[in-house]
Amino acid sequence: MSLLKITLLRSTNSTRKDQVATVHALGLRKIGHSVIQKDNDAIRGMVHKVRHLVVAEPYEGGDDEVE
Repeated sequence: MSLLKITLLRSTNSTRKDQVATVHALGLRKIGHSVIQKDNDAIRGMVHKVRHLVVAEPYEGGDDEVE
């Protein structure tokens, strides 16, 4: 199973409420915070929606770190 490491790079201040909710649904809380998520269509769609706030990169670690 492939994984994505998603990192919040920019603040959610001055963004729409639905984008703030998407960032929180991804599990991101603070600037610089990273999470590991499964690479599927739902997560990819969420990342695409807030692509100006986050960066997503492939992750090659263990499966036990998925939130």
